[in-house]
Amino acid sequence: MDAGRREFLMRTMQGAAVAACGGLLWSHLLRQEAAAAMLALRPPGALAETDFAAACIKCGQCVDACPYDTLSLARAEDGAPIGTPYFVPRKVPCYMCTDFPCVPACPTGALDPQFKDIADARMGLAVIDAESCLSWQGLRCEVCYRVCPVKDTAITIQNHPRQLSKHAMFVPIVHSQACTGCGMCEEACPTEEAAIRVLNPKLVQGRIGDHYRLGWKGEPASGSLAPAEPSSAPTAPPPADTAIPEKAPGMDVLNEELEL
Repeated sequence: MDAGRREFLMRTMQGAAVAACGGLLWSHLLRQEAAAAMLALRPPGALAETDFAAACIKCGQCVDACPYDTLSLARAEDGAPIGTPYFVPRKVPCYMCTDFPCVPACPTGALDPQFKDIADARMGLAVIDAESCLSWQGLRCEVCYRVCPVKDTAITIQNHPRQLSKHAMFVPIVHSQACTGCGMCEEACPTEEAAIRVLNPKLVQGRIGDHYRLGWKGEPASGSLAPAEPSSAPTAPPPADTAIPEKAPGMDVLNEELEL
């Protein structure tokens, strides 16, 4: 084999190896980006993550519009899809601007232009670690409750009895239907590592299922376990020769107990 042909084959093999490595690296990057998207907290009014990722052009105009420097564009080491806007509540939370300037600044609709009320924001969900929360450990704190912009709705205080003292514990409770995910509670938490953190609701919320009926809440049944509609037709009496026996056959033990 002449030198020219050998060099051509060597370069071809090197190119194929580089392309294969590049493909593996790109595949790894895509998987990493998908995992990071679950951890990223988006600005108020953001579309569902898949739609947001498709619409966001990573222009940074929402970041520039934020008056509190809450938002940043993610870098490779930030744990969010590169170039997309996100915020870290422990550093700078969303301060719930009533005019939310970040939303109209978005040129593509990744932040929903129909978004009208900051109280409707669902940027994340606050979750309390009872083992680290000062209030849950019996100390008076309630900082998260006091700083919550929708307190008494998103966070309430409940009295819990203490086993070793006559004094009650006053513990914070988060209500998911009202929590905006602003992160003010996380930023203000006085523990070394925040005992209340804002996370993507998909990471912490379950789903009870439509086939369960919570009758005491007045919820109607649905799905395959819903009760059948009552029939208006009269029920025929059983035949005379099928009278119910005094003792149920095959249950001698129970019959003997009932006779005692």
